[in-house]
Amino acid sequence: MSSEVLAEEFEVLESIYPTELTKLSEREIRIDVQPDDPVDGVDELAVALTVEYTDDYPDALPKFSIEVQQGDLDEDEIKQLLGELEKVGEENLGMAMTFTLVTHLRERLSVFMREREERIRKEEMEKERRALEAEEARTRGTPVTVESFRAWKIKFDKEMAVKRAREEEEKLKGLSPKEREEYKKAQTRLSGRQLFERDRNLGTLDEGLAEEDAVSVDISQYDRTAMDDEDNNEELVTFSDSD
Repeated sequence: MSSEVLAEEFEVLESIYPTELTKLSEREIRIDVQPDDPVDGVDELAVALTVEYTDDYPDALPKFSIEVQQGDLDEDEIKQLLGELEKVGEENLGMAMTFTLVTHLRERLSVFMREREERIRKEEMEKERRALEAEEARTRGTPVTVESFRAWKIKFDKEMAVKRAREEEEKLKGLSPKEREEYKKAQTRLSGRQLFERDRNLGTLDEGLAEEDAVSVDISQYDRTAMDDEDNNEELVTFSDSD
């Protein structure tokens, strides 16, 4: 390749990339490359493409390398870009290919940014989904099972017993010794419900009491009295001769 041919390509490249191109030597240049279509909300991405032309260029591929200037590209992504540039260069052997390489690189950086945007969008959606599920779980509460209810009931009863004991203690503090003694006696009396629970036959006690209070009647005594009354009545009867 003659130096005149390469100088001509440099001249074209300098007109296209007036601020992006840096001439490192007679056979080596560096071009700052940014995406064609930047994406809002995604970190900017920029690289520097270094191209070193061989004696057989453009019938042979030049040597090129990529250096990340802004943003983040991992090693696999850089290898992917270099492999794609080699393929594009092979498709353009025999022609000035630097502009084509840079154009492809700009397009691929745009694709990377759109992929990052999609990944960020999915991460935000997943974050919102987890937050929504957490909120629903918080408002819905824990499903109640027999075991969990029993555990809750035991805990609840203990808490209520402690609460009542404290209330009892506070109440007794405000009473005189005599009032305190009367209050304790009143607390030991069984309520109607307690009596019922102690003897479930309490409902039949009224009937038993009624039977105990009932007065029995001796029918034979009544018959004897009635007969005496009839005898007395017969003695009072007189007969007339006219009858």
